[in-house]
Amino acid sequence: MVQPFEFALAVITISVSGVMSPGPLFAANVAYGLKGGAKSGLKMAYGHTVIELPLVVLLGIGAISLASLPQFREVISLLGALSLFVFAALQIRKVLKRPSDVFEGKHGPFIAGMMLSGLNPFFLIWWFTIGFKLISDALLLWSFAGILIMFAFHIWMDYAWLTSVGFLSSKGKRIVSNKNYKIFIVAISAVLVYFGAIFTLQAVT
Repeated sequence: MVQPFEFALAVITISVSGVMSPGPLFAANVAYGLKGGAKSGLKMAYGHTVIELPLVVLLGIGAISLASLPQFREVISLLGALSLFVFAALQIRKVLKRPSDVFEGKHGPFIAGMMLSGLNPFFLIWWFTIGFKLISDALLLWSFAGILIMFAFHIWMDYAWLTSVGFLSSKGKRIVSNKNYKIFIVAISAVLVYFGAIFTLQAVT
């Protein structure tokens, strides 16, 4: 059985890949941050939460309903592992390309945070695969309260990251093209592969 500290560490480490990944939410955050600074990042995090929290609760309810099925945890572990391997490859492929630093926003950062979360297929796939595995582990540890505990381990990074990016954008930092950022994402992708192996071992043992 997964221990609470190990689970918290896994959630935080795995979540970093989704929170800090290059994509439409990141590009929009940089664009809005040029004028709005940290406040725009905070508003975008609010919009992101409005979509993410209900989704996590619904997935938790679904996990409770499915938990009695034979081999449920083994299947979820294998699906989570496969998803981690795929996401690691996609992260590396995406970050090594030259990212777009242009975002034409017609809405404010709050609405953009909602739209770029709810309409982002990678966001939804992440939660229906990797996130679903983390939710099922949280339920095993803390029952229904585990859903909110797991979400708390995850969501604070969204706020910290989006606010920081908004602030740095307003100061003229070239975040998108930063070589160190690319190296960091590649390193995080390697960690995803590690956790993918751990999930696989959990399934087969």
